[in-house]
Amino acid sequence: MNTAVDNQAVFDVEGLLALASEQSGGLTDFGPGNYREALGVLFDSLRREADLSAQGAQLLHGKLLAQLVNRLVIQDYCRRHPEILEERIDDPLVIVGLPRTGTTLLQRMLASDPRFHSAAWWETRYPAPLPEEDVCDASRRIGLARDEVAQMIHFIPDILSIHPLDAVQADEEFMLMEHSFMCAMDSYANVPAYTAWLAQQDQTPVYTYLKTMLQFLQWQKRQRGEPAAQRWVLKTPQHLHTLEILFKVFPGAQVVLTHRDPAQTIPSMASMAHTLWKLYADAPDPVTVGRQWSAQMQRAMAHAMAVREGMPADLFLDIRFEDTVQDPFGVVRAVYRFAGMPLTEEARAAMWAWMEDNPRNQRASHAYTLDRFGLSQAQLERDFAGYRARHVLTDVCTK
Repeated sequence: MNTAVDNQAVFDVEGLLALASEQSGGLTDFGPGNYREALGVLFDSLRREADLSAQGAQLLHGKLLAQLVNRLVIQDYCRRHPEILEERIDDPLVIVGLPRTGTTLLQRMLASDPRFHSAAWWETRYPAPLPEEDVCDASRRIGLARDEVAQMIHFIPDILSIHPLDAVQADEEFMLMEHSFMCAMDSYANVPAYTAWLAQQDQTPVYTYLKTMLQFLQWQKRQRGEPAAQRWVLKTPQHLHTLEILFKVFPGAQVVLTHRDPAQTIPSMASMAHTLWKLYADAPDPVTVGRQWSAQMQRAMAHAMAVREGMPADLFLDIRFEDTVQDPFGVVRAVYRFAGMPLTEEARAAMWAWMEDNPRNQRASHAYTLDRFGLSQAQLERDFAGYRARHVLTDVCTK
């Protein structure tokens, strides 16, 4: 099969937009943002640089098509139900840090408290109701998400040792942010030209659209009769690149920064990215993955530290990975004090129940080496010297 010819046909912006409109029943309003330009740059990079397999091209085509259909459906709901955009989401508690720093454990503990809204994996994958689906009943979407997660685990069983994938548990809002088509697509494929273009773009539309999607999810929770929460708990490393925009769009946000030595986090993240790249390309180069992600995370952390310097200190709480693992409830107490919320007995009991149902020692260990990804201890210590001096080699008080 000539994948170059196939990719040319698969990654056609106008064709994909038309197909999304057809699948949504003729809807044509994709909402705001420069999604068309972003798709054009992405598709060019996918065709020229990603070396996708035929399977990978079809998988990415399906993923992007579904996201375009979601945009159409969401825009239609917002038109027919203007109260969606009146949903209040101004003060999320946002967990931000390098990948592999205990963010999933912390988010899911907090998400077990019903005073926090969170987005489960199925909500980030299927944020919009399916055709003829009652907005009050999400069982079809949940079922599809469960099946999809099971397939991912079947094809890449190592993923569970890297990230505890679960269709119905809280997860990153990264897949929601992807709906702007201005997000880190190098999580899935080798697209350096797209990544370079993305670095020059104003990311504000990504966050304004993220807020719209969270408002839509919150409105759906209300329609399903779920208890009203006080605020959202969010988390994704993506925010390291854009902390200033996060605060602009969510003016009441508070940020929990998680810390761990990059020599442990970067190769682990490279291993996860390489695992995902293998879904879309036959033989992705692990060294390319490692060097790209190391450089990207270096830029992200430097940017986050610079933004933080110019903002009030009380907007941030520092948490060490070692503390999250060794004393999770001590960390949780610090987070609740930071958030100005009492840690109730009900919340504590829910967290204990979650931890008993999700023990860390039942997960397989994640095996990787630095040299496989073109990295070294000395290089990572050098590249992240400023960050390590501030947050890794000094004490971070959480108690």
